[in-house]
Amino acid sequence: MIYRVTHKTLYEYADAVNLSHNIVRARPRSTSAQTCRWHELVVSPVPAIRGERRDYFGNHVSWLSLQEPHTLLTVESRSEVEVRLELRPELSQGASWEHVAATIAGSSDPQTIPVRQFTFDSLYGRRLPELAAYAMSSFPPDRSLLECAFDLTLRIHADFKYLPGSTKVGTPSLEVLRIRRGVCQDFAHLAIGCLRSLGLAARYVSGYLVTKPPPGRPRLAGSDASHAWIGVYTPDFGWVDFDPTNGMMPLDSHITVAWGRDYDDVGPIRGILIGGQRQRLDVGVDVVPIDASN
Repeated sequence: MIYRVTHKTLYEYADAVNLSHNIVRARPRSTSAQTCRWHELVVSPVPAIRGERRDYFGNHVSWLSLQEPHTLLTVESRSEVEVRLELRPELSQGASWEHVAATIAGSSDPQTIPVRQFTFDSLYGRRLPELAAYAMSSFPPDRSLLECAFDLTLRIHADFKYLPGSTKVGTPSLEVLRIRRGVCQDFAHLAIGCLRSLGLAARYVSGYLVTKPPPGRPRLAGSDASHAWIGVYTPDFGWVDFDPTNGMMPLDSHITVAWGRDYDDVGPIRGILIGGQRQRLDVGVDVVPIDASN
């Protein structure tokens, strides 16, 4: 499938901002499952200085410096992305979750050592006994890691209500576990905390879902904004993605933008500014299929 992605962010300030420095992660990654065919980032006012780089995790970052007074800032990302269906591993195949945890903890393999960082605590992905306890019914002895991860994905989807506005970016996973509601980033952080609490490697994946799905496909929760899901590492298959918000493994309706330890590593826009005492934020996301011949 080929998609046209538009992600528009508008900041309106009550007082003029005199200086603003921002970093933007909005260009979809090119991976084995998708290709970013083109991308442009339109910013108003026009930045005095802008540049491009890759961050530690290989995500594309644009950095912007606005050096004139402004009360409005618009950042609009436009992309065209081709997403391909890949063969998914058989969930019953591969090593047990205990074996994977022991391998990640003790391996000297150069390909496995970098994965270990995704087993440690991060700002929003903390290891906690309460999360391990919640996860354990999905992780019986000697069960395939992928079967366990998918079972956990289905349980989070069944046990928690998707309710925009019920949480904030910094709502702890223990609070989400207690109130049993939240949004996609909450469910991703919850799943990550559960997996890390068992010694497993899990990463946060940010991206988009199709806003207007093709005929016959349901509209997925979270498709009117940036979406989030998780990746789980197994030495047999590498990183395998799961979407706890929708209780599924991502298909060609998921578009990957960035990944990291948690939301703090991949937030779409982050900046510092001088001025602008009060602000209003408006975000719009549109992801639609387009004719492959275009």
